[in-house]
Amino acid sequence: MLKKSMEIHHDGTGILIAEPERDPLEGPPPRRGELLEALRAMILSVSGWRKVFSSDGDEESFSPHIDGSHRFLVAAAALAFSEDLLEKTAGRAPTVYTACDARPTGPQILDVMSRIMLAMGLRLRPLFISPAPELMATVKLDEQADGFVYVSASHNPIGHNGIKFGGAEGTVFGGQRSRDLITRFRSLLEDPSTIDRLSDLSARLPVAEYADRLSQSQELKERAMADYRRFSRTVFCATDEIQRQDEIFRSLTEALQRHPIGVVAELNGSARGCSIDGDFLREFGVRVALYNDRPGEVVHRIVPEGAGLDLCRQVLERAHRDDPAHILGYVPDNDGDRGNLVYIKRKEGKAYPIPAQSLFALTVLSELLYQEELAVEALRGGAEPRPKAVVVNGPTSMVIEKIADYFDARVFRAEVGEANVVSLAAELRRRSYDVRILGEGSNGGNITHPAGVRDPLNTLLSIIRLLSFRDQQAPFQAFRRWCELRGLPESTARDFSIEEVLSSLPSFSTTSAYEPEALMRISCQDHGVLKTNYEKVFSRQWERKREELKTTYDICSWREVNYEGTTAREGVGPEFRSPEARGGLKIIFSNHRGEDSDFLWMRGSGTEPVFRVLVDSQGEDSGRHDYLLQWHRSMIAEADELSTR
Repeated sequence: MLKKSMEIHHDGTGILIAEPERDPLEGPPPRRGELLEALRAMILSVSGWRKVFSSDGDEESFSPHIDGSHRFLVAAAALAFSEDLLEKTAGRAPTVYTACDARPTGPQILDVMSRIMLAMGLRLRPLFISPAPELMATVKLDEQADGFVYVSASHNPIGHNGIKFGGAEGTVFGGQRSRDLITRFRSLLEDPSTIDRLSDLSARLPVAEYADRLSQSQELKERAMADYRRFSRTVFCATDEIQRQDEIFRSLTEALQRHPIGVVAELNGSARGCSIDGDFLREFGVRVALYNDRPGEVVHRIVPEGAGLDLCRQVLERAHRDDPAHILGYVPDNDGDRGNLVYIKRKEGKAYPIPAQSLFALTVLSELLYQEELAVEALRGGAEPRPKAVVVNGPTSMVIEKIADYFDARVFRAEVGEANVVSLAAELRRRSYDVRILGEGSNGGNITHPAGVRDPLNTLLSIIRLLSFRDQQAPFQAFRRWCELRGLPESTARDFSIEEVLSSLPSFSTTSAYEPEALMRISCQDHGVLKTNYEKVFSRQWERKREELKTTYDICSWREVNYEGTTAREGVGPEFRSPEARGGLKIIFSNHRGEDSDFLWMRGSGTEPVFRVLVDSQGEDSGRHDYLLQWHRSMIAEADELSTR
């Protein structure tokens, strides 16, 4: 590490990690009222703890500074986590990994939290800037690890930041564990003695011990990247047997030599800029061009949707003109656990984004095809096949059910939130289901077992496997098998691009999570009251519109499902929701044959002050989708008005 006047800097970027001799909690502490005011603006949910941390209060600010109330806020978060972990480890000093994404305020937040955790007796393994999948992979592989702290606000604007806490299995806390930690955090902030306690903990931290711990970050980071590479191979191959992995990757390399694929990685200054992406993909023959790969140098909006993909499209088109093998590009969010893709349309030479729901559907298709091949191999070896399942969140398109039907796989749904989907998948595995692919189609992020977090490398590899194994020399022609199942012509199976693969998917029109119509501002703060009034409005309007819906759209019946955590409750009324009623509510429509055809979905965001709405409708009729969406929005607006009278 580079050291100057006790400043410790990151080797790769020169970013200041910390000044061990400078106590960030020194000086006049904030008044308790200031601390509680900072808490009120903070979103605390299973999906993460987030707020605008930049000292100037601008959500688009690149300022690295956080003010006094925010420093004590994150110190209290570190104290809550430390107390929780010490209780769980029965007083044994727990080992905790720490890292942050590439946001400007990350180093200061991590500095404050690290001091408190060290003072509480935790053994820290600091990685500094690291993408979330890398951090979670090394935690999962380290038998001594008890948990992790990750400072990130994912896809939120640059001035935001937040915290994710996780355990030894390398996944974010969910369910009751998350709620208990939030309760402990709030209790600490309501206790008048907490401010002095935090000041004392930070002041008595031995400077030399802290500096020594931080100086280990580069060595730990290199080890984490090696773990991540090893784990990524295991995920792709669905085995940890090195010899079998080598065989699979050798087949992939040979396939890519016959049918080259090039990828543009436009990393937008994210944490993926100091990870394995380029080297790992090149290792087995992918042609890779990296852009904006210096962490911290964010050049456009962070969320990889809409305008956030424009630069990648432009760069990919240039790369494709120079080398036609370049047909894919990806952009991650700042913590690098999600990457949305753009692709080249073969006839036009132009790049287009793959919608989030379609991207998730492609990965589900690819992994179910691979899962089928693995099952055939297992049967040859005398193994009994397990029932297959796919786990998704409430607003994921029903295209997943249509795809899963071809493979006799069941689809299970959980509430929005990665932790909920991961927890439900774990429950199903305990019930002997084979759950290889899961995720939240509404944001395009797939999780491939044994990974417990979204990862753009897994997404890319899944798509590359689908595109590259295509001729008689390939061990398994995935897309040809899909064409057989779908009854598509042989010519499609012989000569195809990603366009043909996308076109082969069952057709659905689905609201993008990031289009304006997907967000609503509502006045009612009680989601239970709002949903009860929505049910009343819907029931009244259904009776008025049922003949029109039947005649025009073959919508003949409906049912309601409420999602909370890993549970889906079918029924109408408050008894099918928790008292907070913060989960997703869905109305599912069926046609005259009793087949599900469309749904309306609504939920208050857990990480942003907005209300999200979405419609999914079978077929390519955008008019059908738009009609249902406007109807849905009008009913929410009417329910909101009733709720605030």
